[in-house]
Amino acid sequence: MNLKELTQEVCRLSREVGVFIQRQSTLLKAEQIEHKGLHDMVSYVDRMAEQLLMEKLAVLLPESGFIAEESGESKAAVYNWIIDPIDGTTNFIHHIPIYSISIALQRDNDLVLGVVYEINSDSCFYSWDGGAVFLNEKPVVVSAQTDLSDSLLATGFPYRDFSLLKPYLALFADLMQHARGIRRLGSAAVDLAFVACGRYDAYFEYALHPWDVAAGTFLVRQAGGVVTTFGGNDNPVYGRSILAANPKIHEKMREKIMLYFEF
Repeated sequence: MNLKELTQEVCRLSREVGVFIQRQSTLLKAEQIEHKGLHDMVSYVDRMAEQLLMEKLAVLLPESGFIAEESGESKAAVYNWIIDPIDGTTNFIHHIPIYSISIALQRDNDLVLGVVYEINSDSCFYSWDGGAVFLNEKPVVVSAQTDLSDSLLATGFPYRDFSLLKPYLALFADLMQHARGIRRLGSAAVDLAFVACGRYDAYFEYALHPWDVAAGTFLVRQAGGVVTTFGGNDNPVYGRSILAANPKIHEKMREKIMLYFEF
């Protein structure tokens, strides 16, 4: 298998499906939006986009299975695609122009390919096992920032699981006073891609799913960053919390997290 060529095909597919998503954004009506749970929305666009991705990814890699947000798991023995057709559905529904397609490929227990396509800016972040990280064919790496006070951070807010809200808000208040700023875009995949290319120095969030973070986790690591759970576990894709940063800032963020969370 040529992972570089496969990644390039996945990038082309992401752009193709991105065109479909953008066209539908002006046609979507309020009555076509469904609620899967508290503050958790989905539309026919999510489902159709996911179906398009799955059909064509299955052609690219016939022996593969899927871990997908809308369709659930249909796993294969070795290769499994982890996909989110629209990461940032709330933004999409409200016509806020930050949402993305997130696609990762897992071989056994290892991520070997990652693509995050931010549709509105036509920004495709991608990498494969053994390759660099690229943003539209330009190689990128994590930031070289070493001082937390000069770091730009990103986060997200839980919309359903509020079990860690008290320590999370305490951490947020601390970082507000000791970092350059904190941003909240509404797409975990984009947040991670921005860490990978050095726009953000760190990103942290909890109550996430594999399809939210798999591709972005792979990109950050390929770009020289460190990605763990809040507790330091190096398998954040299934860990329900994530901290991604350049190596120096990751250490300093972990010190802050340890002040407010027990592990």
